[in-house]
Amino acid sequence: MGEQSAGASASPRAGRISANAVLDGFFFVYAGVAAVWLAWLILQQSFDWGWFGLLFFVVFWLVLAYLVLPRLHRILTTIYVPDYFIGRARTSDGLLGDPVNLALLGDERSVHEAMLAAGWTRADDVDARSSWRIITSTLTRRSYDEAPVSPLFLFGRMQDFAYQQEVEGNPAKRHHVRFWRTPDGWLLPGGRRVGWLAAGTFDKSVGFSLFTLQVTHKIDADTDVERDHIVRTLVDSGVPVEVGVIRDFSTGYHSRNGGGDTIRTDGDLPIVALGDAVGSGLGEGAASARAGGLAPHPAAAAAADDVAAVAEVDVGKRTAFEPFARLAERDAGGMPRARADRRPIAISLGALLIVVRVLLGVLWLISLAVQWPTIVREADIHLDDVGDAEAAQIVLWVFIVGGVVVLIGQLVFAWLVYRGSNWARITVMVVAVLSTMLSAIDWWLGGDEITLQTTLLTLAADILVLLALSSRAARRWSRRPR
Repeated sequence: MGEQSAGASASPRAGRISANAVLDGFFFVYAGVAAVWLAWLILQQSFDWGWFGLLFFVVFWLVLAYLVLPRLHRILTTIYVPDYFIGRARTSDGLLGDPVNLALLGDERSVHEAMLAAGWTRADDVDARSSWRIITSTLTRRSYDEAPVSPLFLFGRMQDFAYQQEVEGNPAKRHHVRFWRTPDGWLLPGGRRVGWLAAGTFDKSVGFSLFTLQVTHKIDADTDVERDHIVRTLVDSGVPVEVGVIRDFSTGYHSRNGGGDTIRTDGDLPIVALGDAVGSGLGEGAASARAGGLAPHPAAAAAADDVAAVAEVDVGKRTAFEPFARLAERDAGGMPRARADRRPIAISLGALLIVVRVLLGVLWLISLAVQWPTIVREADIHLDDVGDAEAAQIVLWVFIVGGVVVLIGQLVFAWLVYRGSNWARITVMVVAVLSTMLSAIDWWLGGDEITLQTTLLTLAADILVLLALSSRAARRWSRRPR
């Protein structure tokens, strides 16, 4: 009861829902529905262009696999997938990902030193450069030792870093493991305290995801083999380590990860002590270790007598979801700030799409100026009449000047969004919602066609802006504490 009341008093505002959260929830769902509509419009175009329709079908697949299905998964999994610790990471779409199959004690420097000494290479962060490089290396089958791994989430945040070992210079095959720092005071089920959790799997090939149809790495089903490989490399590295195992930490099971790949595990969880944690972090002796369910790991049999139970802690229990306000915090051990300070790709992409929307607007104004005489004739205005011609010219300049002012305003908002202004992000999405709603009403009730020759490109730009700026990464970064 004491722990419950303490937890309740620690977050008195946890039950409050802000207007920003409600708006973001609406934009998130609306963008998903709009993306479904966009995919349908593109699919229709693929039947109207003959053999060139194949290109539209490829675009349809890209929209479906990388925009529509991920957003639909994200909406549904927010409802039914638990956001507390169940021994599984989650994908960016909210699907259950790889099993958490390794725990560590020690500071971050000790983890890096041990992994490097064990022959592992730290993976690059996911950005435009590394994403392009992994595509080219896979197609050309060239080695890329530092290839990034896809983001998986635990405690409400992406992995802090990842390590990998490429197999025979083949970028399609690699050992890899992701690491998450545990929140301060957080305890494993059963009451043990660790500093890091990790998920290690082996990429065996490249293929299509069963759930999203994206091109992705396919993992080997026996994740225990990879788990034991990681431990074995650490033990054989020469760096002082102690290793124990929590037997049957989770029930052995067969399942699928976020890519639809079969996974199976026996449910054991090795705990590896590194650096200053060696000799103290695992407790008082092997006897108490076995009594508490912590047994020696086979890869560390020589050190079995030194393996011990994890020491008791005097901190209150914390939930397995780390609140956003804590993502920019680190403990006193000199660990770097969380990635909340880094501008996410979604923000950069959203700002870029606004610029693209401006360029499309410039093309529309040029087209309007070129076609203006035809438009005037169709309106039965006589250009040979001096008064009518001057009036028509004035109307054209009003359209052009007004359009230029609007486009300059959009460029300003693109800059503000890029700089992290939340009100600018919200304003841009409100305008995009109104624009897409008007297009939908004209299409549904007015019978207006939306094709490549009419407004399909501008509509797609608006929907892509909504998808980018309503994403979890975009809203977290824009609403981060200043």
